[in-house]
Amino acid sequence: MTDIKAAGAFPLGDRKVNRLGYGAMQLAGPGVFGPPRDRDAALAVLREAVASGVDHLDTSDFYGPHVTNQLIREALHPYPDNLVIVTKVGAVRGADASWNPAMAPADLVRAVHDNLRNLGVETLDVVNLRIMGRVHEPSEGSIEQPFAALAELQRQGLIRHLGLSNATSAQVAQAGGIAEVACVQNLYNLVHRADDALIDELADKGVAFVPFFPLGGFTPLQSTILSDVARDAGATPMQVALAWLLRRAPNILLIPGTSSVRHLRENIAAAELKLSHEALAKLDAIGKQSAAAN
Repeated sequence: MTDIKAAGAFPLGDRKVNRLGYGAMQLAGPGVFGPPRDRDAALAVLREAVASGVDHLDTSDFYGPHVTNQLIREALHPYPDNLVIVTKVGAVRGADASWNPAMAPADLVRAVHDNLRNLGVETLDVVNLRIMGRVHEPSEGSIEQPFAALAELQRQGLIRHLGLSNATSAQVAQAGGIAEVACVQNLYNLVHRADDALIDELADKGVAFVPFFPLGGFTPLQSTILSDVARDAGATPMQVALAWLLRRAPNILLIPGTSSVRHLRENIAAAELKLSHEALAKLDAIGKQSAAAN
């Protein structure tokens, strides 16, 4: 079995977690909507993740909606003492599976209580405010009102730590003036490198950066360079992409998602994958080529 601790650990709020975690989004049905195709398989993935040493789960009550949180509760409750469950609020799902902003204080209160109920906990470990700007790119704008609403729920004891998702550097700074920011979750991977400066800024402050779509999301990463490096390393391209992220900065925490136990094990094996300096240089070039093309 892979030693997940080989990837190291980093603080998430007041606890250190292994840098390779698990994202539960893919456990819901197609389009992250409705129940999973195979409920038993979804439960098995969650149990395998924790048995493999994963102590950082990422979820949201708008996955499904409600589906992934209910699966997590069924599979893992009562939760291990070391397990940190991170959720997101700021959106709701329409009957047509659309993703709709829901950042008014009343919406956020309702969302927090939905997460508490469906996860079966009295306090949420970490709640990220998901800023619903452009689809997967942050857009500037004040987040004072919604983040202050979450800070009030934190003061009430319903939330331990707060974070942001799909946020700009300015929004991170604004949120930090209201309450401590434990983590930032933005789109970032080998190809999408727009947050390079933000990652380094957060690393200097000891704040975790959690890339969503670390493997490309709904459009998996494809690159001849990536495939060549993977072949030379005796690994899969996705394992190499995860290993590169682990080498990119010490504050990066990974939450690759899958609905397959086999893929889960492959992802976790990236914890032990070592990349040469030459391989890292080749992989870095992918992001530079993408930036030049745009």
